[in-house]
Amino acid sequence: MTIRRVEGDKKRWLSLLLLADEQEDMVDRYLERGTMYLLEEGGVRAQCVVTDEGGGVLEIKNIAVVPGFQRRGYGRRLIDFLADTYSGRYDVLQVGTGESPATVPFYERCGFAFSHRVKDFFTDHYDHPIYEAGVRLTDMVYLRRPLAGPDRREPVIPPAL
Repeated sequence: MTIRRVEGDKKRWLSLLLLADEQEDMVDRYLERGTMYLLEEGGVRAQCVVTDEGGGVLEIKNIAVVPGFQRRGYGRRLIDFLADTYSGRYDVLQVGTGESPATVPFYERCGFAFSHRVKDFFTDHYDHPIYEAGVRLTDMVYLRRPLAGPDRREPVIPPAL
């Protein structure tokens, strides 16, 4: 298994990006300013895009696993890679997601905890209703995972927004 940074044409992976964020103009808002990684094991199995949100916050903007390879630990491996790679450079790893029974428990198992919510995010910013695991998404729920500080032992936990 290898994880590599994507340089250049990130839109080449649009079909995979759209698995996690199904409206292309929303992907366009963060794709070029973000850092993209591909996880490969006999081919591309997953991808993620992270952005520097300032104040010591690194945000996962997009993470997706190729259908047929889901529930095999690839998403968790990407999150652990991000935590290891950015530990000491950022204080917290953050993700915004819909309040879905499929995604929130996954992030909680990966060490994230609820931070805050943005009311009506999905209804205000998407041109069609978004459903996940049979649930219509309305609010954006933010979860945070502290990253180890410079001594790589004690986590630095910034206050929630």
